[in-house]
Amino acid sequence: MVKPKRNIRLKNAVIGWSFIAVATLMIVLFYFYPMLQALLLSFQSGAGTNLTFIGLDNYIRLIKDPTFLTAVKNTVFYLIIQVPLMILLALFISVLLNDKTLKMKGFFRTAIFLPCVTSLVAYSVVFKYLFGTEGMINLFLMKVSIIDAPIQWLTDPFWAKIAIVIAITWRWTGYNMIFYLSALQNIDHSIYEAAKIDGASSVQQFFKITIPMLKPIILFTSITSTIGTLQLFDEVMNITKGGPGNATMTISQYIYDLSFKYTPDFGYAATVSYAIVIMIVIFSIIQFKVAGDRNG
Repeated sequence: MVKPKRNIRLKNAVIGWSFIAVATLMIVLFYFYPMLQALLLSFQSGAGTNLTFIGLDNYIRLIKDPTFLTAVKNTVFYLIIQVPLMILLALFISVLLNDKTLKMKGFFRTAIFLPCVTSLVAYSVVFKYLFGTEGMINLFLMKVSIIDAPIQWLTDPFWAKIAIVIAITWRWTGYNMIFYLSALQNIDHSIYEAAKIDGASSVQQFFKITIPMLKPIILFTSITSTIGTLQLFDEVMNITKGGPGNATMTISQYIYDLSFKYTPDFGYAATVSYAIVIMIVIFSIIQFKVAGDRNG
């Protein structure tokens, strides 16, 4: 009796592994192998494919590179301003759209979610024209007498960053809203009814019930948003091209410039890309610790 059971377990194991073998092979081939190759590439330098091993020189160069430090400063600015703003806005909108008395909820949900399925290049070009010197944003602000002269959204270092933040927030708020809305709909409504009977106000219910119940989703969206912001490229490339000067350049754009705009230095570009990996790990650990997640 023991031998047939072993044969059955072995057969089940073989069947199970056969289902995931192709997917595992693809993941190793297209994810882990390129990551390993990029790591090895970061220890090399040279023009184009004419590379030589230089040890840690690229990483030493990274610390002293003023352009890289500027790109890091800009990227962290986007991260600190845009991610909390987007998370709070998405959370607020999802609570409003979860109201049972709200009419046309399907329309509002679709309208708010639609920006995240638009083409990155297309919406970036639209925002470039909207925030132009004679664009609709300046025309509207002057029409309502908020400003007297056009704001140089794309040529002023500060306002260019703000324009990028607005663009990213517009596109990705609806994406995070869907996660919060799905989680809200899974919260037992009787919890809110019990809190209301005990005299809890809507604000107290939000902070004492909604936020704690959404904690895992908030952590997830904050980490994914952080990863996306640290890899920010399309919006900056299409709206400001990193300008004026390098005032809006991100780390990903610097990697692009090192690989395709300047004399190709793939080894140093790989080093900069691993800087993003390290930053993602650091920020993710910080977020796990702040959230009090025991697995972090």
